[in-house]
Amino acid sequence: MSGTSGGRQGGGRDRDTAGRARSARPRDGLGRPLPYGANGVERQPEGVVRSPEDTVTQAQALLDAGKPFHAHEVFEDAWKSGPEGERALWRGLAQLAVGLTHAARGNTTGGARLLRRGAGAVEEWAAGAVGQGRPYGLELTELTSWARGLATVVEREGAAISAVAWAPRLRGRRG
Repeated sequence: MSGTSGGRQGGGRDRDTAGRARSARPRDGLGRPLPYGANGVERQPEGVVRSPEDTVTQAQALLDAGKPFHAHEVFEDAWKSGPEGERALWRGLAQLAVGLTHAARGNTTGGARLLRRGAGAVEEWAAGAVGQGRPYGLELTELTSWARGLATVVEREGAAISAVAWAPRLRGRRG
């Protein structure tokens, strides 16, 4: 498991290789902890600096694979390492991915709330980003529409949704 020590240290909290508290428990595709020793999904390394294009490409691959929690971590890296003027965009995209995560886990209230919050953040960033209608090929209008539509579905259905079936197209429609 990348970035973790692989277990508990001296019966205390799990620590990563830098000594920071970080759970070494394996995770499933939606980021839920599994029992120690279980086979989990490879975790995204934290603190990776990627180009914006690589961020979008990697996040899309994770979303397509039904791993929105992991896509959230990729967006979070961009939010923390990117230029100040883009941090709100990446934070909003991270909120969309974690909203999808919650919706797929069956947390319909939290999922809908985060989807709407992320849509609002992306929309607000786009309104202030004059001349950047499609930064890095992102279809921001389609993404905010997708998020609000999914929030409505999640609230109406009141049940977990498929992260794969509902994965957004960051750069626009398929095909």
